[in-house]
Amino acid sequence: MEPPDGWEEVDGALQRGFRFDDFAGAINFVNRIAEESERANHHPDIAIHWNRVTLRWWTHSENAITARDVELAQRSDALAR
Repeated sequence: MEPPDGWEEVDGALQRGFRFDDFAGAINFVNRIAEESERANHHPDIAIHWNRVTLRWWTHSENAITARDVELAQRSDALAR
């Protein structure tokens, strides 16, 4: 499965870093991701470093990247705008 534009496969997960103006912008993005993740009942690994957020999408039960991960990665891109 091909990663969406801007994403890469790292250690079996779709991974992408996002940069924001400040910590508040990064946290607002993480909160939007959390809301979307809860609705989908599918949750990424999230790392926050001041104004940077790294997301990793993969399906734990499959131990693989699935179509659902690709879809949520694309939704993540839309939430970052």
